[in-house]
Amino acid sequence: MAQSSSAADGLSSIPALLQRNVERMGARPAYREKEFGIWQSWSWAETAAEIEALALGLLNLGVDEGDFIAIAGRNRPYFYWAMVATQCVGAIPVPVYQDSAAEEMAYVLDHCGARFAIVEDQEQVDKIIEVQDQLHQLEHMIYIDPRGLRKYDHHKLHQYSHVQEQGRAAREEFAEDLAARRAKLDYNSTCVMLYTSGTTGKPKGVVLSNRNIIEASKSSAEFDHLTKNEEVLAYLPMAWVGDFIFSIGQAYWCGFCVNCPESADTMQTDLREIGPTYYFAPPRVFETQLTNVMIRMEDAGRFKKWLFDHFMAHARKVGPAILDGKNVGLGARLKYALGNLLVYGPLKDTLGLARVRVGYTAGEAIGPEIFDFYRSLGINLKQLYGQTEASVFITLQPDGEVHSDTVGVAAPGVELRIADTGEVFYRSAGVFEEYYKNAESTASTKDAEGWVATGDAGFIDEATGHLRIIDRAKDVGQMADGQMFAPKYVENKLKFYPNILEAVVFGNGRKQCAAFINIDLSAVGNWAERNNIGYASYQELAGHPKVLETIKSHVEEVNRSLAEDPMLAHCQVHRFLVLHKELDADDGEMTRTRKVRRGVISEKFEDLLGALYDGSDEIYTTTEVTYEDGRKGSISATLKIIDAEVVPVDAPQQEAAE
Repeated sequence: MAQSSSAADGLSSIPALLQRNVERMGARPAYREKEFGIWQSWSWAETAAEIEALALGLLNLGVDEGDFIAIAGRNRPYFYWAMVATQCVGAIPVPVYQDSAAEEMAYVLDHCGARFAIVEDQEQVDKIIEVQDQLHQLEHMIYIDPRGLRKYDHHKLHQYSHVQEQGRAAREEFAEDLAARRAKLDYNSTCVMLYTSGTTGKPKGVVLSNRNIIEASKSSAEFDHLTKNEEVLAYLPMAWVGDFIFSIGQAYWCGFCVNCPESADTMQTDLREIGPTYYFAPPRVFETQLTNVMIRMEDAGRFKKWLFDHFMAHARKVGPAILDGKNVGLGARLKYALGNLLVYGPLKDTLGLARVRVGYTAGEAIGPEIFDFYRSLGINLKQLYGQTEASVFITLQPDGEVHSDTVGVAAPGVELRIADTGEVFYRSAGVFEEYYKNAESTASTKDAEGWVATGDAGFIDEATGHLRIIDRAKDVGQMADGQMFAPKYVENKLKFYPNILEAVVFGNGRKQCAAFINIDLSAVGNWAERNNIGYASYQELAGHPKVLETIKSHVEEVNRSLAEDPMLAHCQVHRFLVLHKELDADDGEMTRTRKVRRGVISEKFEDLLGALYDGSDEIYTTTEVTYEDGRKGSISATLKIIDAEVVPVDAPQQEAAE
């Protein structure tokens, strides 16, 4: 078994993998970070020295085995070192979303009982100070960036570099203790605790062991033939399980280099400079990139736009087949090669994806049209299906077996089962240990035999043997006539259009579907600028008659597409409105991972939902909003309700759907 062989090799913890990497490839780069426009680099040997200094410093501060240490900030080597240093001293790292509001952060720190927090800067320090009266167990905070913190009380506030210096100075005193704590770590030791996004309630603390992380990292790396030569860009939230697996689990197993961008604003530039070979992004990132491409092409000259449209039409026909190694005629291949020279290659360079050997998307379903666009360029983009509770991997798409409407086959070492209700179950070495302090939820999610309920509805496609996910099981419902209602499928079709940032479709228990839509401010704003249309706010642009007409054309196009699918032809959108504000995590309408909180939205915009179904032409509404500085306010608007044309569903289609 993989489990016993890894343990027998002594590779039963992340610190053990770190030591192996130092011995085998100590001089190879382990981390890079761009700071002040210059890439800094640390080898595996230098990384180990940084981690050891911090671990000794933590012992000097009094960290006990089993303590929880919260970590909040953007992707930086210092935080990845902090997570491994925490493990080295027998404590448990708890990454927190850096954009969490103070109250959200307070919940996590209080729930896990964190005695220590390692944060980035004054902003994070201030958030914790704001709620410190709720955190009686919190003893020390460590910060990386000292700007603005000079006059703070430093009795329990420490600079990261100073903690490391104190650790080095106390090496003789604590080296033996550190070695003893590292030696205790085994496959059953807790590796990390990650909190769920909380789409339906309070986030739950998912306890993942070294066995979970190492086995999942090992099997997935072997599946995609990952090596020490990969380059990855670490830009996704560190509190998300995917970043932990890619930037720590797989990085330490394979020994490849993790690159950290300078900031969110420079991410695209840094992506182009690094040119990752192994790349992951949620659908929203790919949607945004595609939107930007389409905006630029709208601004391009006539010949350049014709060239793009002409070769992209050819790429959509033959690109995925060429990528999968299928038979394609010589003439088509030659034309594709010319297109690669003139269009696809330069476009991939611009996107920073020219060197991608393995690319993945997950987190939520990606629109088939968006997925096919990237594959038509020759980018080996695949889908995986995973959860925090699975240490990410449940299914993966093998090379040459990639379908836009499936999420692949069971990942190595994973068993799949579809219940009579249609819910997907799995079990594997990656299955989480428990929900922290929540035995009831643990028991309802994971049974005595280790099978985990995903909460998603799906089925195994008979033609391909791949898993197809329909929607969240709780979101899949029935229309009033008993036919299946799957909102996510429709929402993803709508979000293919660059002008549509977000869509929320309703219809469960109703005779017809309706939708709330958010416009994409960058795409629609660019269109307004090109057409000399002035606007003062998102709200004003969202209500512009020409914008509403454009969105209506997109909705009707989606309806025509849905009409061709016997299973979902009845999910066409009859009426919609464009919301007067963007759905926002700070307002509780989305999770920190940008997943829609459908229940919250239904309740918060109950008046708007009612107007969609009572025949109203417009509705006046007032909504509370949260500003960037945390202040509350409200905005009011009169929203137009638009009727969209639907394609009549004939009797044979209805029967097929039933």
